[in-house]
This record gives sequence, structure tokens and C-alpha cells, in this order.
Amino acid sequence: MARTYVTLETMKEDGKLYDNKLRDTIESLIPNPYESCHAADLLELPGGDLLCCWFAGSNEGNADISIVVSRLKAGESQWSIPVKVSDDAERSEQNPSLFLTPEGEIWLMYTAQISRAARPDSKFNLQYTAEIRRKISKDNGETWGKTEVMFSREGSFCRQKIQILSNGRWVFGNWICFNDDTHNGSDITIVQISDDNGISWRSVEIPGSRGRVHANIIETEPGRLLALFRSRSADNIYISHSDDWGESWSVPVRTELPNNNSSISAIRLQSGALAVAYNPVCANDNPDITVWPRQRCPVAVAVSFDNGRTWPTARLVEQGEGFIGSGNDISNRRYEYPVIMQSSDGWIHVAYSYGDRRCIKYAAFKEEWIMGKDTSVNGCLNPTEEKDK
Repeated sequence: MARTYVTLETMKEDGKLYDNKLRDTIESLIPNPYESCHAADLLELPGGDLLCCWFAGSNEGNADISIVVSRLKAGESQWSIPVKVSDDAERSEQNPSLFLTPEGEIWLMYTAQISRAARPDSKFNLQYTAEIRRKISKDNGETWGKTEVMFSREGSFCRQKIQILSNGRWVFGNWICFNDDTHNGSDITIVQISDDNGISWRSVEIPGSRGRVHANIIETEPGRLLALFRSRSADNIYISHSDDWGESWSVPVRTELPNNNSSISAIRLQSGALAVAYNPVCANDNPDITVWPRQRCPVAVAVSFDNGRTWPTARLVEQGEGFIGSGNDISNRRYEYPVIMQSSDGWIHVAYSYGDRRCIKYAAFKEEWIMGKDTSVNGCLNPTEEKDK
């Protein structure tokens, strides 16, 4: 039987925004003139411009890995060619985040570790040599100032941007990597605290956080915080709580959300719900061992209406190549390290490493898109909705 086929134009790596009518999302492949790229972050600027940063170069850990920044101007429909903004020719500069201060400065926070070539006999990676650095822009990211070392403790790493609490305190989730044979399984999480707008900092260690990293800190009520963690055990996302503005924390415990020892990103939405972007993949059930599965696909966004106790609503943002069997799921390319943010107009923005780190993919949608056309949960109104509707 003869059939006629219509070829769909594939999205190009040109930074243009595409209206994906099959998915009801706005999507873009941000240009990447480098061999590899990873670990994106997003920031909305006053006036509506969006910045996206990530690290790029030949391969993670090499000396030519640097921080780059791309811009989507307000009212325009194409991301710019990324510009390299970091400048260390001997260290691998990684895991950038963008923080907008109340005074309007942009702080670019990132890690810098000794390059792989400098210590070719390293057993795993050289994250235990990292420090956390900062660059400041005073002109909305057009130019950047000198490089400064913010946290010099060896092995310091970061991922989520600095958060400002309702009392004005700044908190910054970090973790510390050690030189041992656990393949980063001994990493611990600390929270950096500043009560003088980032002039000085002190650290609080989260107890029982061995192997629980990438803390995403969210204030749910004044002084009441939660942190969601990546697990080096590749089992589940973990959660910890603080009731005293981050001064002390509970031991992290499992949530229902799976984790594959890859980065997560969580925020509080304007509706009051929590949202987390992650790979919904579990590769192990033993919380005491370190596991590094290759599988980092698909990418999903899950929503909680009860401050992280349950996560009843989720939707795939990226399906990859569609392999889901235990024998062929590794045939997917990797789609990983998502970051999620919500802009002032209510749109939710996600960016992640696309197709084995070929480029950064960007997607935008409304909260209703995650819920589906029927925004109720199991036929009941969401807890954030009025009961008498």
C-alpha cells in the first residue's frame, strides 16, 4: 500500500524560538560553538531579558572548559551566540549560577578546579581541588569584572544560585568533595550564610548529608526552609528541613522522586506549589553505596502542593529517543542537569544539556501545561485552589 510522508523540519541549533504545537511548548536549541557544554543556569533581568550560562569547551575537567553566557532579549525570538566570560587557562571552570542582587548587580558564581592534564594519574576526577569564584556585572551582563575567589576551601562546589530569605539573609547551598576512592560518595553539603549582603559568610554543615549534594534551598514560610538533594547513590531525591533560617537542619531523607545521581533544580512557583526539574530515573536502592549510571533521560518537571511531602503531578519535558526498557534505556542520549525558573510573567523556563552535551536546550511553558487540561488531581481541586469553586 502506497503511503505519502510529510517531512517535519527539525529544530535547528540556531537559538531561534520554535513553537512546538505538538507539545504546546516554546523551545530552542541555543547555539554552542564548542565541542561540549553542560550545567546551564537561567536568570531574568529587569526589563525582561533572559540570560543563560553554562560551561563549555572540549570536555568536563579540561583546562579549556570556561563559562559562557547567552542572552534572549525581551521581545526578541533568538538566543545570542554565547560569549566566554571566564578566563583561567589552567583550571576547569564549571557549574555556573547567576544571582541578581537587590542593588542590581549580577553575580556569576562558579567552580574552578585543577585541570585533568595537570594530574593525569587522578583516580576519578579533580573536584576535590575546586574553589568557588565570582565575577560581577554592573551592566546587566554585558561586561564582567575581575575574577575573585569567594570560597577557598579545597573541594568547594556549587550549583543552585544564592537565595535571599524573607528576613534579608542570604543562603548558598554548597558541597565539599574529598580526595578518596569513593567516587564522590563522601561529598557533604554545607550551607553558606550571610547576614550582610554577601560581605561575609559562615558555613553550616547539614548532618547526615554524606552523598546528598546539589542542595536546592526553598523558603516555604518565614524562617522555614527545605532543601532537596541529588543522591550519589542514584536512588531518590532527598529532603531536609530547617525551622531556624538555616541555622540547623534535619538529616536528609528520601522523597518519592527517583534520582540517578544527576543534578536537580527546584523552585517555589508563584502559585505557592513547588516544582522540581529532574531525570525520573532510579538505578539503585541501597543508600550506602555510590552509583554512576549512564542513563540521564528523560527530563521531567514534578509539582508538589504540600511543601514536598508528595509529588502527585509531573510531566515529561524531554523524552529523548524514547527507549524505556531495562535492556535498551541506555540507548537514549543524555538529557541532563535541568535548571528551572519562573519569570515575572508566570512562564516557567527550563534549560538542560541536550543530546550528550551537544548544546543547551531551552523550553518554556505555563504551570497549567504541567497539570494538563484538567488541573485537578485525582478529580479533586488542587490544595492551592479555593475549595468553594
